[in-house]
Amino acid sequence: MSSAPSPSAPALLLVAHGSRDERHSATVGALAARVRLLLPGVRVAACYLDFDSPSVPAALEELYTAGVREAVAVPLLLTRAFHAKTDLPGVLAEVAAALPDLAVRQSAVLGPHPLLTAALERRLRAAGLSSGDAPRTGVVLASAGSSDPEASAVIADMAREWRRTTGWCAVRPAFASAAQPSTADAVRELRAAGARRVAVAPYVLAPGRLPDRIEAGALEAGAEVLAPVLGAAPEVARVVVERYAAVASGGGATVGAAA
Repeated sequence: MSSAPSPSAPALLLVAHGSRDERHSATVGALAARVRLLLPGVRVAACYLDFDSPSVPAALEELYTAGVREAVAVPLLLTRAFHAKTDLPGVLAEVAAALPDLAVRQSAVLGPHPLLTAALERRLRAAGLSSGDAPRTGVVLASAGSSDPEASAVIADMAREWRRTTGWCAVRPAFASAAQPSTADAVRELRAAGARRVAVAPYVLAPGRLPDRIEAGALEAGAEVLAPVLGAAPEVARVVVERYAAVASGGGATVGAAA
């Protein structure tokens, strides 16, 4: 059992994208539970930008009613795009301006991070890859996709770094939406380049429409291995704690506070 939240510790607000798929909120709930075990002195709440409840305003209002006057919002997002740059800061500032004495600071998004790459590798091993398969295996790093060029560039950089630091014969980025190549096309490209086996590693947090599209592309193109989503992996929880701690200890800009 966790101890009571420390009055000096900012609350942690986990902000997920949200989905009509119930598996998404179940995954976020499991991740929140794992984070609570790692931060027994911190009040941890989860909320969503869209589709699910509670919304960001509702979660902040509930924390405020409970006496919270300082919170750190950690976006459960893997790349820095519109939601992290514009959407979430706007919502946080609007809510905090309406709640006297409430200060909210936003952390960096979760990725990229070596722990997330480690989680991807562990998921691939659990899906059936062994260390001996690496020299003959091409990996598709499949993300949700974004129209933001910065987000797409981050995925491409991750793919290059993953290839450089491991024994995979190649690592190719792929996107479920808004950018190219698709998962199926990336699988075919690896096959054409000589990969004897192809594995798809979904770089997504929770199940939903876009992860389902990644799975469909992997099956369509005949990938031999498909890893599950990152989910409530212990590595993800550790990254959340790291992002929270960096802001709670004095980093990060205040996006909302009473004048």
